[in-house]
Amino acid sequence: MNQTPQTPDNTASDAVVPDSEHRGLVERLPQLPRDLAQLARFDRPIGWWLLFWPCVFGVWLAGAGLQVAMLAWFLLGAIAMRGAGCVYNDIVDADLDARVARTAARPVASGRISKKLAWGWLITLCLIGLIVLLQLRFEAQLVALASLALVAAYPFMKRITWWPQAWLGMVFNWGLLVAWAQLGYAAFGNQHWDAIAALYAGCVTWVIGFDTIYALQDREDDALVGIRSSALRMGGQVKAGVAGFYAATIGLWALGIWLYRPDPVAVMALLPVALHLFWQVATLDADDPANPLDRFRSNRWAGALMAIACFIVGNAHAGV
Repeated sequence: MNQTPQTPDNTASDAVVPDSEHRGLVERLPQLPRDLAQLARFDRPIGWWLLFWPCVFGVWLAGAGLQVAMLAWFLLGAIAMRGAGCVYNDIVDADLDARVARTAARPVASGRISKKLAWGWLITLCLIGLIVLLQLRFEAQLVALASLALVAAYPFMKRITWWPQAWLGMVFNWGLLVAWAQLGYAAFGNQHWDAIAALYAGCVTWVIGFDTIYALQDREDDALVGIRSSALRMGGQVKAGVAGFYAATIGLWALGIWLYRPDPVAVMALLPVALHLFWQVATLDADDPANPLDRFRSNRWAGALMAIACFIVGNAHAGV
């Protein structure tokens, strides 16, 4: 069950978490850079993909073409701010992480990285985020800064609510609002915010669904140390619960697209992502340790399919 926290003299292989997507690359780094990379989750890019895709939704729905340069800035911001969020989360949760098998080897929880150094790394990542922020128009900057309170409160949600995934959904999808304020507001002014609100709500339920799948990995340890999660709250009904949240996701995304462009063909652009989310639920196996992580990671493709739908709808709308 619980795992003894790793210490600074552990071997490199012990210091790299099992679910790293770039284990071999991370293992080749010297100890300190390896720990800093792990602290910011650079070895697990799924997190910044899931932070980046909502930004793409907002950019492409504005119908201004590919916007490669702008997306590059958003990608850099997603990597830096996801990393900063993980560092902050690990500082706050060091005591809890040390008591959970999957997280006990994290750099701060294990003692390999001091909290002082972690704070310094957090500030460095935030400065990179500031550089990205300065590339945006003033309205988008204000929207981005409004997310800071949500980000700061997130690590504490698992202590006070069974639904920290809902709070994470609000945080993780803020990029949709920032991107729309950057490009959509410039093109349409105050129009279409109702559509963006529906799409944002759908993104929140999407996060609740996929992060519930992710939380299946920690149900036993979370129950022992008193961490709350939607996976624990749903109990034996996790599959039905995830299906419900994914159904709400497609329904809200369809509503948002309809409000933006009331055309049945436009709504049909959601069919590929709807099929993908259906596949996730149909093949989810909570009893197979590898299955939930694989289904969770597949949401990078769900995000890509939704981004393509936004590009199609946005450019069709712009051509009207």
